[in-house]
Amino acid sequence: MPQGRLIIICGLPGTGKTTLARSLAKHSGGKVFSADDWMEALAIDVWDLDARRRTERLQWQVTREILVLGGTAIIDWGTWGRNERDELRLGARSLGAAVHLIYLTQTPETLHERISRRGRENPPITLDMLREWSAAIEVPTADEITLYDALTEPLP
Repeated sequence: MPQGRLIIICGLPGTGKTTLARSLAKHSGGKVFSADDWMEALAIDVWDLDARRRTERLQWQVTREILVLGGTAIIDWGTWGRNERDELRLGARSLGAAVHLIYLTQTPETLHERISRRGRENPPITLDMLREWSAAIEVPTADEITLYDALTEPLP
């Protein structure tokens, strides 16, 4: 059976995670798992953290099924915390899957400009929120990145 592959895209809102995830899915035949997309499709408030956790748990369950079958799954949750990334990496590896991490970053000002342009969030994400989140995200360290498999193909 072919080896499954998990791609974790880490970053704040507006960094281009979803755009990259969709492009990777198109090129790899993989499936994107975005809590925002599922919650919006079900008319669930994307700011409801309990609903987000439940959605991500369900997406992780489906992701594991894809990995066991040798498919590619792309996590587009932001994964701001090292513990969250570690759980995904270790969970996927326990199924024999390769695991890749892509970290995307931009300044809070650039993120605010992008987010304001797309007008997706209600209530809107403010520049102050982005500055706060930029300080709170656990940026992957060089040591953490060595725990992941290198991407062998260029990003689309």
